[in-house]
Amino acid sequence: MSSDFNPNAVGQPNGNYFALPYNLDESEIILLSVPWDATASYGAGAHLAPEAIIDASEQVDLFDADVADAWAIKIGTEPIDKSLHKLNKHARRCSELVIAALQAGIEDVSLQKELSFVNTASMQINDYVYNKAKKHLSKNKLTGVVGGEHSAPFGLIKALNEQHQSFGILHIDAHADLREAYEGLTYSHASIMYNVLKELEHVEKIVSVAVRDYCNDEAQLMATHPRIKAFTDKYLAEAMFKGQTWEALCDEIIAALPDKVYISFDIDGLSPENCPHTGTPVPGGLRYNQALFLLNKLILSGKQIIGFDLCEVAVDDTDEWDANVGARLLYKLCCYTYITNFKK
Repeated sequence: MSSDFNPNAVGQPNGNYFALPYNLDESEIILLSVPWDATASYGAGAHLAPEAIIDASEQVDLFDADVADAWAIKIGTEPIDKSLHKLNKHARRCSELVIAALQAGIEDVSLQKELSFVNTASMQINDYVYNKAKKHLSKNKLTGVVGGEHSAPFGLIKALNEQHQSFGILHIDAHADLREAYEGLTYSHASIMYNVLKELEHVEKIVSVAVRDYCNDEAQLMATHPRIKAFTDKYLAEAMFKGQTWEALCDEIIAALPDKVYISFDIDGLSPENCPHTGTPVPGGLRYNQALFLLNKLILSGKQIIGFDLCEVAVDDTDEWDANVGARLLYKLCCYTYITNFKK
């Protein structure tokens, strides 16, 4: 029973994130696992992240220096739908054939069946996340997605788009994710922010932070689109080299966001030592404490976090480091989201 929960004791594995005892009905925050990486174009493995993060999270101490009695935040875990693993496996095989042909410079019309299957499966994932999120949001429960690749949270953002008339996205990522149907895959991991702009009219602003690997079309879109403000890794690094403080840069980032904020955190927004096995690692990025400082400044600004995701954490059979970092980052996202909604 949750009334008997001792936050100082050893975590007792129970299938929940952070080994917390709260069920879905009593929880204030729901974590929705999405084991999906079918469109990953380089390294796979993010579909295993939710289970790996659950395992690693059992070792997370529940005291938080920024949030009093953080352990008492009722964080519930939506059970992982095992059928998604089967769908992901089939779709992954199909996408690998399509991607291999494209990399070989072959426009193979015989692969249209495989391409169509991946696109249809991606829409199924979107619908699954959307329906789960809509159900939890209708009960006034905050919801976060744990990916999986970065296409995984689209359904949650869509559900929030129906609930809120205006909000912004704080997008921490090595990549701009503004490609249109990358590799022919409409809901590619590299296309989520493009799809947000195209389909979700209530997203007032996408504020991208630490992006450092993008194509010409994405650069043009970041420079000209009125709903995008990019703080590239180059911009942030050069500003600090010239003497600007990280605190001042965080203030600049936060000022670009509206009052309601969704956090979309791709783990490769961090420097690679924090996520060495992520699917598309890129040199540079935020140090772990820089990211937490930015999030804490967001809390102190008085803005409201309406939802979040953590994506692209990948799993290596011999190294739990990525899941370890992911579990701790996920806990901070939960704590910070809670405090902006219940402890103002």
